[in-house]
Amino acid sequence: MTKDRMDAAWQAEFRRRMEHFGDTAAPGLIPVSIKIRTRSGCFHREHSPEAFRLIDNYVRRAPKSDVPYQMVEHESGPEILVYLAVATAGLTLAKSIVDLVTAVIKARSDGIKKGDSPSAPLELIVRGYSQDDAYFEEIILRVPSDHPVTPEVIEKVFAKYRLKTSKPDGKTSGMDG
Repeated sequence: MTKDRMDAAWQAEFRRRMEHFGDTAAPGLIPVSIKIRTRSGCFHREHSPEAFRLIDNYVRRAPKSDVPYQMVEHESGPEILVYLAVATAGLTLAKSIVDLVTAVIKARSDGIKKGDSPSAPLELIVRGYSQDDAYFEEIILRVPSDHPVTPEVIEKVFAKYRLKTSKPDGKTSGMDG
């Protein structure tokens, strides 16, 4: 399969996933994907069993989220589908989602300390479709595997960015920052 066909197939699958999740969107909220991706290698159960044991324990014990979300596992790392409040000052995450993102990143670091083999840095990526239906994707944070991340760091990174409705050429959408 050529790269263009693979990209088109991925885009179609991503659109279906977002549309299915976004069916229940409330006014003022936009469904987005928060991807926690390794820069190289894998970040999934087979190669990071300790990290996913910690993630599973966190999800089981965490208080019920104040917003609906769905976690999807991929070979390159977990994806959290969630609704974000789009404010004029930036993106606002619910506390429960900030805590979940922080827990996943921390679990990766702790899993490596307990013997998980992959140790490449992580990227925190926000992606989805803007109100004018343009795809956007932005890496908003790169995290070395041994770097501690706090909920305050995650909140600040999200608050710093603002969704664009479209770029000046009208072709794509992204995030300011």
